[in-house]
Amino acid sequence: MIERLENIEKRYNEITDELTNPEVFNDIKKTTTLSKEQASLKENYDAYQEYKKVLENIKEAKELMKDPEMSEFAKEEYSINEEKRKKMEEDFEIMLLPKDPNDGKDVIVEIRGAAGGDEANIFAGDLYRMYTYYAENNGWKVEELNAVEGEAGGYAQVEFKIKGDNVYSKLKYESGSHRVQRIPTTESNGRIQTSTATVLVMPEVDDIDIEIKDSDLRIDTFCASGHGGQGVNTTPSAVRITHIPTNTVVTCQNQRSQIQNKAEAMDVLKSRLYQMELERQEQELGSERKNKIGTGDRAEKIRTYNYPQNRVTDHRIGYSTMQLERVMDGQLDDIINALITEDQARKLRGE
Repeated sequence: MIERLENIEKRYNEITDELTNPEVFNDIKKTTTLSKEQASLKENYDAYQEYKKVLENIKEAKELMKDPEMSEFAKEEYSINEEKRKKMEEDFEIMLLPKDPNDGKDVIVEIRGAAGGDEANIFAGDLYRMYTYYAENNGWKVEELNAVEGEAGGYAQVEFKIKGDNVYSKLKYESGSHRVQRIPTTESNGRIQTSTATVLVMPEVDDIDIEIKDSDLRIDTFCASGHGGQGVNTTPSAVRITHIPTNTVVTCQNQRSQIQNKAEAMDVLKSRLYQMELERQEQELGSERKNKIGTGDRAEKIRTYNYPQNRVTDHRIGYSTMQLERVMDGQLDDIINALITEDQARKLRGE
């Protein structure tokens, strides 16, 4: 553990030196990369500096115990700092767990109504609202990219971007099939219906993460539909991009200009292709996928929202809360923190 902390300290100081180098300072791309790396090390670096102070305090307290006049004071100082040391070493076990390189990234979320017809689309809209409120609670920014509204309300499909601090680290557990049990507004007989919507959370991809050849793209433009500003249906501002090798199609029509929509669509395309590559690599790892908190597959049922019982249950960790209304209003912290805690526990057990 100490060796790893020393390596972190060494690398942090190396980056500090590199950032003061004029050649590096004038290279924006390298400066950005180094700054991100240093930021990812800062929490561990700062904690190690504090840990070394505690060790120094323990050493000084031991010396003072030899002085009869300072013995009582020294024993108290020793006891306080020993408790700090033990607690910090426990914290280091979690802090030094392997980090997901995507944790600090913004995300692109896609929600689709699945089984259940109109009610599934309405539920997809409810989930979109839930994540929007959760983002607001965290001070994150939500930007809608593309939406296909359902005939009875909600969305057949909606894609949106969430920007902020460490968004993916919180929302990466949300991918999968979400199930709702309730009496739909479209149900005249008052019967409880089970419907599903799928959620896919993808880390936003930087240019350095994935390269897309222009020759692999087919770009079509058309007039945007749905809600929007004046002229939204009369100018070809909407953009559809097809990645020919994978037949991946992305549409964006929520920005006013064709250039803006193309840029947003490319962001979504890069994230989708990156997600496909991650899934391919994980499938090659085989059984390792089983040890994760969910596989991220759309078909995996991860959570049930039971309205008659006011209950939300996350099936991956057996967690339930009787606060369904609060959850749908974006109060997701308890569920997400429980998922993070279980994920950390499994990693500590070497799973």
